[in-house]
Amino acid sequence: MDITTNCWNEYDELKTVLVCSPSALDVPDAQTATDVQWEKPVDQTKAHEHFHNLVHAMENHGINVLDYSKYLSRQDALLSQQLINRFFVRDLACVFGNTILPGEAGTSMRRPEYVQSHFLFLDWFGPDRFKVQANNKGNALEYGDVFILNKDAILINTGLRTSYEAIQALKDHIFNAGFSEIGIIDLPRRPDTLHLDMNSNVAAQDVFIAKSYMRYLPIQVLTDKHSSYQMMQEFLNRHGYDVEWTNDVKHTVADINFLNLDPETILISTKANKKILKNHPKLKKKKLVEIEVDELEKGGGGIRCMTLPFERKS
Repeated sequence: MDITTNCWNEYDELKTVLVCSPSALDVPDAQTATDVQWEKPVDQTKAHEHFHNLVHAMENHGINVLDYSKYLSRQDALLSQQLINRFFVRDLACVFGNTILPGEAGTSMRRPEYVQSHFLFLDWFGPDRFKVQANNKGNALEYGDVFILNKDAILINTGLRTSYEAIQALKDHIFNAGFSEIGIIDLPRRPDTLHLDMNSNVAAQDVFIAKSYMRYLPIQVLTDKHSSYQMMQEFLNRHGYDVEWTNDVKHTVADINFLNLDPETILISTKANKKILKNHPKLKKKKLVEIEVDELEKGGGGIRCMTLPFERKS
């Protein structure tokens, strides 16, 4: 695969992105949805239609979209088609600068898709770019808990699906990739705080949106030599971000789990409360591309969860 890996933030023009089509299995009733930790039952025929909405919107924006399920061996595909969470590709890996670091599933239900995708990534990018052994201890790290703020700083949550030990194991790789600071926040352990991107997001080069309770949480700041603490507002301000605190405690994942296609354009769910993206004066001119993906969102994640950027034009 002739793919350039280049991601230094969350907002530059997206050039190449990984996705995965939904499973072949329905989640037929509310009890099954509860048992597999989904929000609602899902009809996979409809889910596939909404997945095509996602793919077409990005392709229409000139983005190269790779569906990794198309590259699996026949044997792997037979298993993959039955993995209901496989379309949440964000968690599998992350491109830090030009280096790709592997994730590790925080729940056993998701481990097969990590193994399958990592073998593909190793084949596509080779061991120099994809550091497949970076977290060999197997500590949980799902990249819905990670934001690349800029060329200096990363923000990571330790919570239900990401361990502090995994961050310690990977920090030197992140620093070697070119970043100078890692901010670690610790969200409450609840289903609605499963990942950092269910509670916050980068909305522009200098605007960060976050649920209002997060202003009370300190951040541990790691460099290659030191560790210190700051409040979240101070940490983000120091790295050039205004923080827009959302005060609507009832807002859903769809409201905040969006994807920046370029500095002027955001891909957002039709179910999202778009007022959140218009409150800050620097966001009023943003172009919002709305797509229907609510059948996919019933799995408990949003558009950002369903996309893994490989290349942004910086």
